[in-house]
Amino acid sequence: MKDSEIEGVIIKELSKHQDSRGWLTELFRNDEIPQQFMPLMAYISQTEPGVARGPHEHKHQADFFCFVGPSTFRIYLWDSRRSSPTFGNKMVLEAGENKFLSIIVPSGVVHAYKNVGTKPGWVLNFPNKLYAGYGRKEPVDEIRHENDPNSIYKLD
Repeated sequence: MKDSEIEGVIIKELSKHQDSRGWLTELFRNDEIPQQFMPLMAYISQTEPGVARGPHEHKHQADFFCFVGPSTFRIYLWDSRRSSPTFGNKMVLEAGENKFLSIIVPSGVVHAYKNVGTKPGWVLNFPNKLYAGYGRKEPVDEIRHENDPNSIYKLD
């Protein structure tokens, strides 16, 4: 794996507007997202310090993650799309309470994140497909690599 950018991954630094009341950040705007990544659902998850989620990938779904704290995450991305000009590239980023980021992960890009901070952290996701399809009646679009001891997708 080569450490480099991955075609189709969209990373945006989110602006934090703070005043005496607290802070506000826009997570996404309809006029700034390519149509193929437009969200169809939203969820938030909490991950404990030292815990990783993934690596896994989707055949059809793109994930639209937002990392805004209250902890720090290390995000791992691997381009597993054979037809991609960046096939085999790996990216590692950090985001969270000190660096707000949104990251759009296209289908076929293996991804994982780990809470490397000292407190529970939240991750928001706005995927472009419904989990388990309409009415939760379809197979889940997920290829899990985290339980494969021979996986080439390893977290540092």
